[in-house]
Amino acid sequence: MLFGNKSPFEKRSAFKKMLASGKLLKFPGAFSPLVAMQIEKMGFDGVYISGSVLSNDLGYPDIGLTTLTEVAQRGRQIARVTALPSIIDADTGFGVAMNAARTIQEFLELGLSGCHLEDQENPKRCGHLDGKSLVTTSDMVQKIRAADQARKMDPNFVIIARTDARATEGLDQAIQRAKAYADAGADVIFTEALKDESEFEKFRKAVKTPLLANMTEFGKSRLLTTTELENLGYNMVIYPVTTLRLAMGAARKGLAAIQTSGSQEPVVVDMQTRQELYDLTNYEQYNQLDQNIFNFKLK
Repeated sequence: MLFGNKSPFEKRSAFKKMLASGKLLKFPGAFSPLVAMQIEKMGFDGVYISGSVLSNDLGYPDIGLTTLTEVAQRGRQIARVTALPSIIDADTGFGVAMNAARTIQEFLELGLSGCHLEDQENPKRCGHLDGKSLVTTSDMVQKIRAADQARKMDPNFVIIARTDARATEGLDQAIQRAKAYADAGADVIFTEALKDESEFEKFRKAVKTPLLANMTEFGKSRLLTTTELENLGYNMVIYPVTTLRLAMGAARKGLAAIQTSGSQEPVVVDMQTRQELYDLTNYEQYNQLDQNIFNFKLK
């Protein structure tokens, strides 16, 4: 509804408790508020907001061209429509340590429940592409410490530290970076582009902090099932681009149907119905609210 039934503080508190539960938390990506509402309706644990998806939705490649303002405002639009915790991709924090601190404060004020910062240099690259370069461990530690200090208004805001070191420095160095990031204040470690289950397992055994797995399609990691991730001891899994890829594939199919048959009739069966859309957006509840407010008569 127009007015949320959970405050940002309540969502963050719930998220922190969920992280400590030992359950694998599933966070599909939402490229719009409407998708976030569908994620909640389907019973997932939270909503993920991908920086790559946000860039692509604006027509840009994922190379760090978006601004803090663009990312934060889109995050607010998505987070406000759901009672689930929403975590957002903060890329490199939009600058140095001080920029990262401001980023955290913006996210706090706009209702996000957490974010991840990564240790790449700008211009950044998608984590499953080659040609990346990283900042030093000490520079990233400084950024995480600044982010940790910036969340004092709500310590339940979750800071996730992402390392892309596996591809450039090797698995052992990625583990060492992860430990340093956890010591600096990160609540969760996100290690990008692990190759196989043995690497996921080795990382889990070496790092005691909660771990996030990225199950993105067409990447370097096999798409592990939730059961496999649970057995490996992971705490969170994100599906960052899945809903966008599904939507774009369906859009292409529908447009092709119009071109070839002259009508969208062949793909109507694949569409969300008008009633399903009304149900998802609480159309009737808004109608009742409108009637309850504007039911007076002038004397």
